[in-house]
Amino acid sequence: MLILEVEVDPVDTTTSYVHESVELFSELRPMHWSTCLVLPFSLSFVAGAVAFNARAYTIQSTNCKAVDRVLNEEVNITIDYVDVNPTAEKSIIMVHGWPSLWSSWGYQIEEFKDEYRIIAIDVRGFGGSTHPADVQSSSTLADITGDLTCVLEHVGIQSVICLGHDWGAEVCYEAARRRPDIFYALVGVTVPYLHAAGPFADSAQLAAVMPKLAYQVFFENHTTKAIAELNKDIRRSLRATLRTVNSTPPDSFLTSTSTYISAYDNVTEIPPIPFFTSSHEKYFVERFSIQKFDHTLIFYTRGNRYGAWQSTQAQGNYTIPQPVLSVLPLNDPVADWVFAAKYLKSAAFLPQLTTKTMEGAHWPHLEHPKVFNDILRAWLENLDHSLTPAQRVLSDEL
Repeated sequence: MLILEVEVDPVDTTTSYVHESVELFSELRPMHWSTCLVLPFSLSFVAGAVAFNARAYTIQSTNCKAVDRVLNEEVNITIDYVDVNPTAEKSIIMVHGWPSLWSSWGYQIEEFKDEYRIIAIDVRGFGGSTHPADVQSSSTLADITGDLTCVLEHVGIQSVICLGHDWGAEVCYEAARRRPDIFYALVGVTVPYLHAAGPFADSAQLAAVMPKLAYQVFFENHTTKAIAELNKDIRRSLRATLRTVNSTPPDSFLTSTSTYISAYDNVTEIPPIPFFTSSHEKYFVERFSIQKFDHTLIFYTRGNRYGAWQSTQAQGNYTIPQPVLSVLPLNDPVADWVFAAKYLKSAAFLPQLTTKTMEGAHWPHLEHPKVFNDILRAWLENLDHSLTPAQRVLSDEL
């Protein structure tokens, strides 16, 4: 099959985008990477999506207090964010995971920007958001929750819906658990609520149950080596990770405890990120190049993970009473998150939980934005009806 990909004007809302290339395939199917040495391009089209121009949005920043636990002192960090439609009555704060940036929410920003005030942040250590010198123990989920509340206070938002993907979902769960006075509802994408009610499990224990989490053992035990490997070629590292069901990574990807990228050694050039325009991919690489991956592995280090678990255990409250929407993909190569949610009994701690599943790999909001946005919109439209009187007061601002 001959596939012609032509660059289109980013303001064209009828066609998503494609890269300038011609590609020859015997048939259109998920890529078999083990048999391909050179795959310079991929079919890049997101059905039903409006092309997103990240450069059209102004990056703002604010200073926030943080703690460097190695130095045992308070430090200042800077959190970057975009603020869209600041006069809207209802607000959503969007929190990305790894490896990602604020602009990964582009399709959701375009969909909801006329109805909601949207704050989309670069998590500390990502893009232009700075980080304490210590990566190992100075960025627990509680610390990042503090960054969210810092930004919200700076922009004058008193109550908000938290929308998070991947580790960003866990940040939203923790934010809602710790600060129900601010976060009156939340949406977790891809990863379910990883509560701390049970014993602490390190990355090796998790990988024993879910083998595709072996890369987390590498990130935890060899953080410096992992950072160096990721920094060697930032574009390649991002392309390796941001894939879809129809543009899959090699079968061995994520299964090693000693490397992350080597599964792609037989691939000369990894195809472009399938759900980005070429200009958005360039923007992503540019933003990541500001600090590289130096402080982005905070979600995987033992100090941060154990610190988050220990802090929650000390508080003793694991239930999140606010309305929760959990959107779980059915084709994530990382893990079967539907099974994980049942195994962890996440629903037992979420009395107002709505769970939706959809086709897609690890990035469903990017891979199938229309499907995801329809799910999110339906839940948002019914949200006020599910609030208790006390929560409705919070929704209308304390």
